[in-house]
Amino acid sequence: MERSPKTPLALLILAALTLTATFLLALTGPGSLTEVSVPPPTVSASLQNQTGPWYAIYFTDRTLDGFSGGPDEPLVEAIEAAQLSVDVAAYDLSLWSVRDALLHAHDRGLSVRVVLEADNADREEVQQLIAAGIPVVVDTSEDGWMHDKFVILDRQGVWTGSMNFTLNDGYRNDNNLIWLGSAEVAEVYRAEFEEMFGGGLFGAESPREVGGRSFTVSGSNVEVWFSPDDGVSARIVELINAAEVSIHFLAFSFTSNDIADAILARAEAGVLVQGVFDEGQLENPGGEFARMLTEGLDVRLDANPDKLHHKFIVIDGRVVITGSYNFSVSAEVRNDENVVVIFSEEVARVYLEEVQRVVGEAGE
Repeated sequence: MERSPKTPLALLILAALTLTATFLLALTGPGSLTEVSVPPPTVSASLQNQTGPWYAIYFTDRTLDGFSGGPDEPLVEAIEAAQLSVDVAAYDLSLWSVRDALLHAHDRGLSVRVVLEADNADREEVQQLIAAGIPVVVDTSEDGWMHDKFVILDRQGVWTGSMNFTLNDGYRNDNNLIWLGSAEVAEVYRAEFEEMFGGGLFGAESPREVGGRSFTVSGSNVEVWFSPDDGVSARIVELINAAEVSIHFLAFSFTSNDIADAILARAEAGVLVQGVFDEGQLENPGGEFARMLTEGLDVRLDANPDKLHHKFIVIDGRVVITGSYNFSVSAEVRNDENVVVIFSEEVARVYLEEVQRVVGEAGE
């Protein structure tokens, strides 16, 4: 999906938002917080198989009634449990539960800061945050989206995945949301956040490569990558090239020739490939569905009447690549995106269960 120019309305409110954020940053200061211990998010009994001591994974469920019980609920509970700070980088933010949690955190005296894509800055929920005194910095770049989706809590953990903080993404579109309980991972995300919030640097303007970092979290390796400055596509291709048994993926927008070429090459070498594309992206110029189908790969179109919004790959049942990054040129060279690579059979098993659910719905 390619970038459209920012709307005039969004550009008109940039100056006011930036001034407000700059003033409040002077009061709060990025280095003034004390680390605290943050427990894993609470989950219902039905979600226990999706959690571990350092992670929790949630998927949207379109069968839920009343727009409650979705992935936003554990996120909101985690925000409510925060003691010092909540930093949010969001392409879109209109989900009432998240808005209310941020307002409550601000009322409790926490440092609450938001970075947002300008095209969505005029939403009523965002304006309510601003009116309450929460600093909101908007992406001022003309080329590319601020497409990140992450929340840093107390500098001790990060929530990320494919889910925008909207009603559609929380309850209609297929999405994933993952919590990573690691202060080291959170610190790398915070450095990226500060580039945007404190420095006003987005997209190609970002001067530092804060990503491309690897950490050991409870015995599992976790890598953190950001685009457009870290070479995300090259790392994904490298991981795919190392596949020995299987590659599974669910993809909203898939137009990257490099990533598709790598998958096709591994399929030619005998690696099992199975993937589902969002049907609405079928006419997207440069989409890779038809090419993979022609080459005989097991690829399908999703059956969700709304969107398959996932962007993840599982390799050999032990490596998971997930985040905000669509497998597209825009994600690689223009947008602000975040990616985590998790080396864990336990985590991979949970994502593979979601693959099989979506594949089953898609049919032959």
